[in-house]
Amino acid sequence: MQSARSIKQITLPVSWAELPWGEYYRIALERQLEPWWPKIFGFHLVKIGNLSAEIDTRSCLISHQVNIGLQGQNMDVITDPNHLPFATKSVDACLLAHMLTYSIDPHWLLREVDRIMIDDGWLVISGFNPLSVLGFRKMIAPIYRRQSCRVQMFSMLRQLDWLRLLNYEVIHHANFHVLPWHNGKRLDNSCMSIFGCLNVIIARKRTIPLTLNPMRATLMKPRFSSALGAAKNIHRRY
Repeated sequence: MQSARSIKQITLPVSWAELPWGEYYRIALERQLEPWWPKIFGFHLVKIGNLSAEIDTRSCLISHQVNIGLQGQNMDVITDPNHLPFATKSVDACLLAHMLTYSIDPHWLLREVDRIMIDDGWLVISGFNPLSVLGFRKMIAPIYRRQSCRVQMFSMLRQLDWLRLLNYEVIHHANFHVLPWHNGKRLDNSCMSIFGCLNVIIARKRTIPLTLNPMRATLMKPRFSSALGAAKNIHRRY
């Protein structure tokens, strides 16, 4: 993986309300995830970070849901998300709402989450889209001598590449919420959604390499027996 470790100081917000237009972000993300929660099943759902803890997941079929973070009144477990106190392959689903965005080392966080995920487990990730109004604002902020947003914005392709390297099958991905100060309901259904301020990825952990194709490998395998037979026939003729 290409390093994404940040050398800047990043402060994780304690709630969506702390962010400009944060409540709009939360509502837009909940709207995107609403049709998926009934499809995610298992025994344990882990919601990592304060922003994940505030996402409404009551429609999820997993009854045991645990909020994890460094601080907060609604946390069930107070711990460092980079060192999760769970056994390997013990969690059925995990929600990372903007956790990669505010993580100093997102690669480490993804590997730690991958460690606790069961085979075929569900991973839900959200973040900010650099190809959006927010990304453009962050780019021009130094020009106007304003403090740039203390966040990391990763493109959709880069996040998908990380997940493929960890052998996750991406079930769904999308950009949405084009205007941060708007409820975004109308624009999300248009071609402008590619410039949405937020993105979401839903993936499943797989055990068999996704690039493996046994049938194709069999067809491409050289047939040495036929080649040897042809060589013998030629030798007999001469």
